[in-house]
Amino acid sequence: MEAAASNAGGSERVSFRRLLWVGPLAVVAAVAVNVVIRTVAVALFGLTDFPPLMLGPTILFTIFGVLGAVMVFALVARFSGRPIRLFRRVALVALLVTLVPDVLLLVAPSISGTTVAGVLTLMAEHVAAWAVSVGILTTLTRER
Repeated sequence: MEAAASNAGGSERVSFRRLLWVGPLAVVAAVAVNVVIRTVAVALFGLTDFPPLMLGPTILFTIFGVLGAVMVFALVARFSGRPIRLFRRVALVALLVTLVPDVLLLVAPSISGTTVAGVLTLMAEHVAAWAVSVGILTTLTRER
């Protein structure tokens, strides 16, 4: 099953067959990148008292976020005339929305152990998961 759309620069085709393996790949890759970011930040800045940067939450929230991205990508690919372009825009908006709670933590810390380094690490994880998932989904599912 494929979704196809034409645009001035050629055509965008998303292979749903490829999405069956690309989706899990995006999840695993994003988790791996975020675990590395988290591990380095904890080692460098001693962020052991900041609950969002514990290993479990890092893995769990990355899985949920990227699974959400995969589902949105599948819906956009199914219903959009320009799925790659639209998904990139939707994903950018979603990234900006996910950064709002992090910024609010800087303004009014509501979690014990909140530090600037901890919040910046969370933001780096969000950007990394976004970059990995958008890059993998829009590249590896594309058919030419």
